[in-house]
Amino acid sequence: MIGTLNPHQNERELELLKAIREEGCTRETARLFQDLILSHYQAHGRDLPWRETTDPYHILVSEVMLQQTQVERVRTRYPGFLAQFPDFESLARAPQSDLLLAWQGMGYNRRALSLKKTARLVVDDYNGDLPADVGILKTFPGIGHATASAICAYAFNMPVVYIETNIRRIFIHFFFQDREGIRDDDVLPLVEQTLYRENPREWYGALMDYGTVLKARTKNPNRRSALYTRQSRFEGSDRQIRGKVLALVLEEGAITGEEVAARITGDAGRIERILGDLEREGFIAEEGGAYSCR
Repeated sequence: MIGTLNPHQNERELELLKAIREEGCTRETARLFQDLILSHYQAHGRDLPWRETTDPYHILVSEVMLQQTQVERVRTRYPGFLAQFPDFESLARAPQSDLLLAWQGMGYNRRALSLKKTARLVVDDYNGDLPADVGILKTFPGIGHATASAICAYAFNMPVVYIETNIRRIFIHFFFQDREGIRDDDVLPLVEQTLYRENPREWYGALMDYGTVLKARTKNPNRRSALYTRQSRFEGSDRQIRGKVLALVLEEGAITGEEVAARITGDAGRIERILGDLEREGFIAEEGGAYSCR
């Protein structure tokens, strides 16, 4: 069960923590670390639909969805999205309104536009084949080093080295037990040193799941990262209002700013600013005082 360790695993973790405190990251402690993470995964790994494929397009979609959305929400949206847009070509030529409707409930709608732009690039410049190259992938819209690396690990089983929040949590927990202000530059060499090169795809999946366990049962080790910041409040935020505004425009087809303000907040100035932002970012267009999806 994710979120728990059985007594034997818990005992192994305590022994490993002690060994790392005394010896640091040696060949032996790295091997024990791999054994612990992989054994937990083999016994309790999550059944997730994107783990059942190595199709580069499917992996790209899942990784972009997972950037800022919880796993369970992605799990429910992912199959329907792929049914509607099954490949790069269908996504590249999809009407923007259809794409945004399919993305509703995921949040951070810029990701959907970036995903469509990436699909267009792959179709036009790479003959429909996603490059197996971190350096190229991270130049695509909305794809940074971590997402590019994850795609290469899961789609192509490449022994890439990268950090994201679950990976950072695990390495701080095990290898920086008494330190604060830990930089990713301190963590990366350990990620490389402990990488299970025989099967990077399985290894990174195992790290994701163990990181979820740690989040559920310990005070978040990521609070000791130099990069840690508390997430801002969502309720009443511009991000929440933006989502409501975009959903309303998609629902109505065309709607005036006054109608949007009346139905969402009554704050006409705030709505006008948000509508302007959405227009500049390419989500909507204004014509004759009415807003519609591009």
